[in-house]
Amino acid sequence: MIYLDANASTPLDERVLEAMMPFLKTHYANPSALYTEARLAANAVARAREQVAALLDCEPDEIIFMSGGTESCNAALASALTLDARRTHLVISKSEHSAVLEFAHRWFVTGRPVSELDVDRDGRLNLAELKGATRAGQTALVSVMWANNETGVIGPIEEAVEIAHERGALFHTDAVQAVGKLRLSLKKTAVDYLSLSGHKFHAPKGVGALYVSRRVRFKPWMLGGGQEGGRRSGTENVAGIVGMGKAAELMRQELEIGDDRRVAAMRNAFEARVLEALPDTIVNGHREHRLVTTSSMQFPGVEAAGLLILLDENGVACSAGSACHTTALHPTHVLTAMGLDDQQAKCTTRFSWSRFVTMEQTHSAAEAVIAAVRKMRSLKTEGAVAMAG
Repeated sequence: MIYLDANASTPLDERVLEAMMPFLKTHYANPSALYTEARLAANAVARAREQVAALLDCEPDEIIFMSGGTESCNAALASALTLDARRTHLVISKSEHSAVLEFAHRWFVTGRPVSELDVDRDGRLNLAELKGATRAGQTALVSVMWANNETGVIGPIEEAVEIAHERGALFHTDAVQAVGKLRLSLKKTAVDYLSLSGHKFHAPKGVGALYVSRRVRFKPWMLGGGQEGGRRSGTENVAGIVGMGKAAELMRQELEIGDDRRVAAMRNAFEARVLEALPDTIVNGHREHRLVTTSSMQFPGVEAAGLLILLDENGVACSAGSACHTTALHPTHVLTAMGLDDQQAKCTTRFSWSRFVTMEQTHSAAEAVIAAVRKMRSLKTEGAVAMAG
């Protein structure tokens, strides 16, 4: 299989698995206990916290381990919106992940104000609209994705943070797709909360983290035994945390040596070949402000549902959008927010790379896509002729 669905989940790095194994087989003690084996587990968690902090360029005590990106987003919003009873207004974009959208919808139906902002045809937030939506003394939080999971479009985070802070609001970013793919420095970009998920950068599923800046307060959402310094109760997933720490260390090394340029070369070669053979193909999203890992491509007249089946049969794995909505029959909210109509959205397929994909596989995948699109168009034409006859 040629795996071009890394935005849904990445393969587990063998070195990550190796780091995890002792904590799955031998060092199984609860890190909250006081004996030697427990201290070993606690030290491993502390080391992982340092590794994740190094990837984000922040302090280790600003990292709270959680079960993944969804819990992290929910915890950030739940905290920020309940810190000050006078500030209950939430501002988000219409292209956010469902972890943010669904929380916002629940917040709204309970009578609290929510502003959902448009994005342009390129998937970018309108900063003037953001400035107009934030309310001094009322807006508690602005939540904007760092990089979109469906299109890879990178948001204007630095500018959005500045606007939020000018109005006294906190700022959260869902950086699940950005972490490990972009060079981030939270010492330079003053976000208050940042969400990440390990399985997007070659760690296991079921582990993530929330960055909470030292500058702001945090109100715990998960209550109980007081783990994570009283900020997230529940026995730590030690093996998963160790794995995410190792993955963070490896991703930082890859970024330092510029491996993202190799990934960009594969994505660009893929797009160039497909556009050469199928010139009516449309690449969705901003062509410059997007992740090097991601290509959202629209094939007019070819619905993604059928194309995915044909590609799967020919050994190429990709998706029609977010993996969280693969069973949905309606177009994704991200493409709709960008102004695509139902038919355009239904004809969009997402391809996403990880560093484990090769250029040879990329070339093969491009030829498979070209052949599949041509086949579907040919069958459609033959069917129309038969009906006319």
